Amino acid sequence: MLELTRDNLRQARGPLPMSLSYGGDTLNSAVYLARQGIAVDYVTALGDDPMSAWLVAKWRDEGVACDLVEFEPNGVPGMYLIETDDRGERSFYYWRDDTPAKRLLDDADRAKTIFAQLSGHAWLCLSGITLAIYSESARQHLFERLADYRRRGGRVAFDSNYRPKLWSSLQQTRQAYEAMYRLTDLALPTIEDEQAVFGDDDQFATIRRLRSLGLGEIALKMGEQGCLVVVDDQQELIPARKVDVVDTTSAGDSFNAGYLAARLSGKKAIAAAESGHRLASVVIQHKGAIIPRNAMSSN
Repeated sequence: MLELTRDNLRQARGPLPMSLSYGGDTLNSAVYLARQGIAVDYVTALGDDPMSAWLVAKWRDEGVACDLVEFEPNGVPGMYLIETDDRGERSFYYWRDDTPAKRLLDDADRAKTIFAQLSGHAWLCLSGITLAIYSESARQHLFERLADYRRRGGRVAFDSNYRPKLWSSLQQTRQAYEAMYRLTDLALPTIEDEQAVFGDDDQFATIRRLRSLGLGEIALKMGEQGCLVVVDDQQELIPARKVDVVDTTSAGDSFNAGYLAARLSGKKAIAAAESGHRLASVVIQHKGAIIPRNAMSSN
Protein backbone atom coordinates (compact mmCIF):
# COMPACT_ATOMS: atom_id res chain seq x y z
CA MET A 1 0.00 0.00 0.00
CA LEU A 2 0.94 3.65 -0.23
CA GLU A 3 2.33 4.93 3.07
CA LEU A 4 1.90 8.49 4.34
CA THR A 5 3.86 9.54 7.41
CA ARG A 6 3.37 12.59 9.62
CA ASP A 7 4.63 13.09 13.18
CA ASN A 8 2.37 14.57 15.87
CA LEU A 9 -0.61 14.75 13.54
CA ARG A 10 -3.02 15.70 16.32
CA GLN A 11 -0.95 18.74 17.21
CA ALA A 12 -0.69 20.01 13.64
CA ARG A 13 -2.04 23.40 12.59
CA GLY A 14 -2.49 24.49 9.01
CA PRO A 15 -1.14 22.43 6.07
CA LEU A 16 0.04 18.89 6.77
CA PRO A 17 3.34 18.14 5.01
CA MET A 18 3.78 14.37 4.74
CA SER A 19 6.26 11.91 3.29
CA LEU A 20 5.13 9.30 0.76
CA SER A 21 6.50 5.78 0.69
CA TYR A 22 5.03 2.30 0.64
CA GLY A 23 4.55 -0.60 3.01
CA GLY A 24 2.38 -3.45 4.22
CA ASP A 25 3.42 -6.26 6.52
CA THR A 26 4.22 -9.00 4.00
CA LEU A 27 5.62 -6.46 1.53
CA ASN A 28 7.95 -5.11 4.20
CA SER A 29 9.24 -8.61 4.87
CA ALA A 30 9.68 -9.23 1.14
CA VAL A 31 11.82 -6.10 0.74
CA TYR A 32 14.02 -6.94 3.72
CA LEU A 33 14.40 -10.53 2.50
CA ALA A 34 15.50 -9.27 -0.92
CA ARG A 35 18.00 -6.90 0.68
CA GLN A 36 19.57 -9.91 2.39
CA GLY A 37 20.03 -11.70 -0.92
CA ILE A 38 16.98 -13.95 -0.77
CA ALA A 39 15.12 -14.47 -4.06
CA VAL A 40 11.53 -13.42 -3.41
CA ASP A 41 8.35 -12.94 -5.45
CA TYR A 42 5.46 -10.82 -4.25
CA VAL A 43 1.86 -11.79 -5.00
CA THR A 44 -0.86 -9.13 -4.90
CA ALA A 45 -3.26 -7.16 -7.07
CA LEU A 46 -3.02 -3.46 -7.87
CA GLY A 47 -4.78 -1.06 -10.22
CA ASP A 48 -3.86 0.27 -13.65
CA ASP A 49 -3.17 3.76 -12.28
CA PRO A 50 0.17 5.66 -12.08
CA MET A 51 0.60 5.02 -8.33
CA SER A 52 0.29 1.25 -8.83
CA ALA A 53 2.97 1.45 -11.52
CA TRP A 54 5.13 3.50 -9.14
CA LEU A 55 4.77 0.86 -6.41
CA VAL A 56 5.84 -1.98 -8.69
CA ALA A 57 8.80 0.03 -9.97
CA LYS A 58 9.93 0.69 -6.40
CA TRP A 59 9.59 -2.98 -5.43
CA ARG A 60 11.56 -4.08 -8.46
CA ASP A 61 14.26 -1.57 -7.59
CA GLU A 62 14.54 -3.40 -4.27
CA GLY A 63 15.02 -6.74 -5.99
CA VAL A 64 11.50 -8.03 -5.31
CA ALA A 65 10.17 -9.94 -8.33
CA CYS A 66 6.73 -8.68 -9.38
CA ASP A 67 5.84 -11.02 -12.25
CA LEU A 68 2.95 -12.39 -10.15
CA VAL A 69 1.44 -8.97 -9.41
CA GLU A 70 -1.92 -8.59 -11.16
CA PHE A 71 -3.40 -5.29 -12.38
CA GLU A 72 -7.14 -4.66 -12.18
CA PRO A 73 -8.69 -2.17 -14.63
CA ASN A 74 -9.84 1.04 -12.91
CA GLY A 75 -8.38 -0.13 -9.60
CA VAL A 76 -6.18 1.85 -7.22
CA PRO A 77 -3.87 0.70 -4.40
CA GLY A 78 -4.72 0.96 -0.73
CA MET A 79 -3.21 3.67 1.44
CA TYR A 80 -2.45 4.15 5.12
CA LEU A 81 -1.30 6.98 7.35
CA ILE A 82 1.13 6.46 10.24
CA GLU A 83 1.04 8.73 13.27
CA THR A 84 4.05 8.28 15.57
CA ASP A 85 4.16 9.49 19.19
CA ASP A 86 7.16 10.66 21.19
CA ARG A 87 7.99 7.09 22.27
CA GLY A 88 8.06 5.74 18.72
CA GLU A 89 4.74 3.95 19.05
CA ARG A 90 2.48 4.29 16.04
CA SER A 91 -1.17 4.49 15.11
CA PHE A 92 -2.51 3.54 11.69
CA TYR A 93 -5.37 4.92 9.60
CA TYR A 94 -6.35 2.92 6.52
CA TRP A 95 -8.06 3.53 3.16
CA ARG A 96 -8.35 0.08 1.58
CA ASP A 97 -11.97 -1.04 1.60
CA ASP A 98 -12.16 -1.47 -2.18
CA THR A 99 -8.65 -2.38 -3.25
CA PRO A 100 -7.92 -5.01 -5.93
CA ALA A 101 -5.90 -7.10 -3.46
CA LYS A 102 -9.09 -7.93 -1.55
CA ARG A 103 -10.51 -9.67 -4.64
CA LEU A 104 -7.39 -11.59 -5.62
CA LEU A 105 -8.70 -15.04 -4.57
CA ASP A 106 -12.45 -14.52 -4.95
CA ASP A 107 -12.58 -16.86 -7.94
CA ALA A 108 -11.59 -20.49 -7.26
CA ASP A 109 -10.12 -20.99 -10.74
CA ARG A 110 -8.08 -17.82 -10.44
CA ALA A 111 -6.76 -19.00 -7.05
CA LYS A 112 -5.79 -22.34 -8.60
CA THR A 113 -3.93 -20.57 -11.41
CA ILE A 114 -2.03 -18.35 -8.98
CA PHE A 115 -0.93 -21.31 -6.88
CA ALA A 116 0.12 -23.22 -9.99
CA GLN A 117 2.54 -20.35 -10.61
CA LEU A 118 3.79 -20.72 -7.03
CA SER A 119 4.37 -24.46 -7.22
CA GLY A 120 8.13 -24.07 -7.66
CA HIS A 121 8.57 -21.89 -4.60
CA ALA A 122 9.94 -23.59 -1.49
CA TRP A 123 8.17 -21.25 0.96
CA LEU A 124 5.05 -19.10 1.03
CA CYS A 125 4.77 -16.36 3.67
CA LEU A 126 1.54 -14.67 4.68
CA SER A 127 -0.06 -12.91 7.63
CA GLY A 128 -3.22 -12.32 9.58
CA ILE A 129 -3.83 -9.25 7.45
CA THR A 130 -3.66 -11.47 4.37
CA LEU A 131 -6.50 -13.53 5.85
CA ALA A 132 -8.45 -10.50 7.05
CA ILE A 133 -8.78 -8.69 3.74
CA TYR A 134 -10.31 -11.70 1.96
CA SER A 135 -13.95 -12.72 1.95
CA GLU A 136 -14.95 -15.93 3.70
CA SER A 137 -15.09 -17.82 0.40
CA ALA A 138 -11.72 -16.43 -0.70
CA ARG A 139 -10.18 -17.61 2.59
CA GLN A 140 -11.50 -21.09 1.89
CA HIS A 141 -9.93 -20.98 -1.57
CA LEU A 142 -6.67 -19.96 0.08
CA PHE A 143 -6.80 -22.78 2.64
CA GLU A 144 -7.55 -25.38 -0.04
CA ARG A 145 -4.67 -24.18 -2.19
CA LEU A 146 -2.27 -24.04 0.77
CA ALA A 147 -3.16 -27.61 1.74
CA ASP A 148 -2.41 -28.76 -1.80
CA TYR A 149 0.81 -26.74 -1.87
CA ARG A 150 2.02 -28.42 1.34
CA ARG A 151 1.08 -31.88 0.10
CA ARG A 152 3.40 -31.22 -2.83
CA GLY A 153 6.28 -30.37 -0.50
CA GLY A 154 5.93 -26.60 -0.05
CA ARG A 155 6.30 -24.97 3.36
CA VAL A 156 4.33 -22.11 4.88
CA ALA A 157 5.30 -19.31 7.30
CA PHE A 158 2.56 -17.32 9.05
CA ASP A 159 2.56 -14.18 11.20
CA SER A 160 -0.81 -13.74 12.94
CA ASN A 161 -0.59 -9.93 12.68
CA TYR A 162 -4.01 -8.92 14.05
CA ARG A 163 -5.99 -5.83 13.05
CA PRO A 164 -9.40 -5.99 14.83
CA LYS A 165 -11.08 -3.50 12.48
CA LEU A 166 -10.58 -5.87 9.55
CA TRP A 167 -12.62 -8.66 11.15
CA SER A 168 -16.37 -8.88 11.71
CA SER A 169 -16.00 -10.79 14.98
CA LEU A 170 -13.45 -12.36 17.30
CA GLN A 171 -14.97 -15.78 16.65
CA GLN A 172 -14.38 -15.36 12.91
CA THR A 173 -10.76 -14.45 13.58
CA ARG A 174 -10.19 -17.44 15.84
CA GLN A 175 -11.64 -19.86 13.33
CA ALA A 176 -9.54 -18.44 10.50
CA TYR A 177 -6.35 -18.43 12.57
CA GLU A 178 -6.82 -21.97 13.80
CA ALA A 179 -7.38 -23.18 10.24
CA MET A 180 -4.30 -21.27 9.11
CA TYR A 181 -2.08 -22.56 11.90
CA ARG A 182 -2.96 -26.14 10.92
CA LEU A 183 -1.49 -25.30 7.50
CA THR A 184 1.64 -23.62 8.90
CA ASP A 185 5.19 -24.96 9.21
CA LEU A 186 6.76 -21.89 10.82
CA ALA A 187 4.74 -19.61 13.10
CA LEU A 188 6.00 -16.04 13.62
CA PRO A 189 3.31 -14.56 15.91
CA THR A 190 3.41 -11.70 18.42
CA ILE A 191 2.28 -12.35 21.99
CA GLU A 192 -0.06 -9.32 22.11
CA ASP A 193 -1.90 -10.50 18.99
CA GLU A 194 -2.27 -14.04 20.30
CA GLN A 195 -3.59 -12.81 23.63
CA ALA A 196 -6.02 -10.46 21.95
CA VAL A 197 -7.45 -13.20 19.75
CA PHE A 198 -7.26 -16.25 22.00
CA GLY A 199 -7.04 -14.81 25.52
CA ASP A 200 -3.79 -16.61 26.41
CA ASP A 201 -2.59 -15.94 29.96
CA ASP A 202 1.08 -15.85 29.01
CA GLN A 203 3.60 -16.91 26.39
CA PHE A 204 3.62 -20.48 27.65
CA ALA A 205 -0.13 -20.81 27.13
CA THR A 206 0.37 -19.51 23.60
CA ILE A 207 3.08 -22.06 22.93
CA ARG A 208 0.98 -24.93 24.29
CA ARG A 209 -1.97 -23.93 22.12
CA LEU A 210 0.14 -23.59 18.97
CA ARG A 211 1.85 -26.91 19.64
CA SER A 212 -1.58 -28.56 19.98
CA LEU A 213 -2.35 -27.35 16.44
CA GLY A 214 0.68 -29.16 15.07
CA LEU A 215 3.30 -26.40 14.95
CA GLY A 216 6.84 -27.73 15.07
CA GLU A 217 8.68 -24.39 14.86
CA ILE A 218 7.56 -21.20 16.58
CA ALA A 219 9.27 -17.84 17.01
CA LEU A 220 7.01 -15.93 19.41
CA LYS A 221 7.83 -12.21 19.36
CA MET A 222 7.49 -10.50 22.75
CA GLY A 223 8.70 -6.95 22.17
CA GLU A 224 11.32 -5.78 24.64
CA GLN A 225 11.35 -9.21 26.29
CA GLY A 226 12.76 -10.79 23.16
CA CYS A 227 11.64 -13.86 21.29
CA LEU A 228 10.70 -17.30 22.59
CA VAL A 229 11.93 -19.87 20.07
CA VAL A 230 10.41 -23.34 20.08
CA VAL A 231 11.66 -26.16 17.88
CA ASP A 232 10.21 -29.58 18.60
CA ASP A 233 10.49 -29.98 22.39
CA GLN A 234 13.12 -27.30 23.04
CA GLN A 235 12.41 -23.71 24.06
CA GLU A 236 14.79 -20.79 24.45
CA LEU A 237 14.30 -17.08 25.08
CA ILE A 238 16.45 -14.90 22.84
CA PRO A 239 16.77 -11.37 24.29
CA ALA A 240 15.96 -8.34 22.15
CA ARG A 241 18.62 -5.72 21.47
CA LYS A 242 18.38 -2.48 23.45
CA VAL A 243 18.30 0.58 21.19
CA ASP A 244 16.76 4.06 21.11
CA VAL A 245 13.41 3.58 19.40
CA VAL A 246 12.31 6.10 16.77
CA ASP A 247 9.47 4.21 15.08
CA THR A 248 8.27 0.66 15.74
CA THR A 249 6.62 0.37 12.32
CA SER A 250 7.78 -2.85 10.64
CA ALA A 251 9.54 -4.15 13.76
CA GLY A 252 7.84 -7.52 13.50
CA ASP A 253 8.01 -7.62 9.70
CA SER A 254 11.76 -7.02 9.67
CA PHE A 255 12.27 -9.59 12.44
CA ASN A 256 10.40 -12.09 10.26
CA ALA A 257 12.67 -11.27 7.32
CA GLY A 258 15.82 -11.64 9.40
CA TYR A 259 14.61 -14.93 10.84
CA LEU A 260 13.51 -16.37 7.51
CA ALA A 261 16.67 -15.27 5.69
CA ALA A 262 18.81 -17.00 8.31
CA ARG A 263 16.76 -20.20 8.21
CA LEU A 264 16.81 -20.26 4.40
CA SER A 265 20.59 -19.84 4.59
CA GLY A 266 20.86 -22.97 6.73
CA LYS A 267 21.17 -21.41 10.18
CA LYS A 268 19.57 -22.93 13.29
CA ALA A 269 16.47 -21.36 14.84
CA ILE A 270 18.38 -19.69 17.71
CA ALA A 271 20.78 -17.99 15.32
CA ALA A 272 17.81 -17.03 13.14
CA ALA A 273 16.12 -15.29 16.07
CA GLU A 274 19.31 -13.39 16.77
CA SER A 275 19.39 -12.31 13.12
CA GLY A 276 15.77 -11.22 13.38
CA HIS A 277 16.46 -9.12 16.47
CA ARG A 278 19.53 -7.60 14.83
CA LEU A 279 17.61 -6.44 11.77
CA ALA A 280 14.59 -5.23 13.73
CA SER A 281 16.83 -3.22 16.06
CA VAL A 282 18.14 -1.28 13.05
CA VAL A 283 14.72 -0.75 11.47
CA ILE A 284 13.11 0.71 14.61
CA GLN A 285 15.79 3.40 14.78
CA HIS A 286 14.40 4.93 11.57
CA LYS A 287 11.05 6.31 10.48
CA GLY A 288 8.71 4.38 8.22
CA ALA A 289 8.22 0.76 7.27
CA ILE A 290 11.11 0.63 4.76
CA ILE A 291 14.30 2.23 5.99
CA PRO A 292 17.00 3.60 3.63
CA ARG A 293 19.05 0.85 2.05
CA ASN A 294 22.32 2.33 3.33
CA ALA A 295 21.04 2.04 6.91
CA MET A 296 21.11 -1.72 6.52
CA SER A 297 24.89 -1.63 6.77
CA SER A 298 24.50 -1.15 10.54
CA ASN A 299 22.76 -4.55 10.74
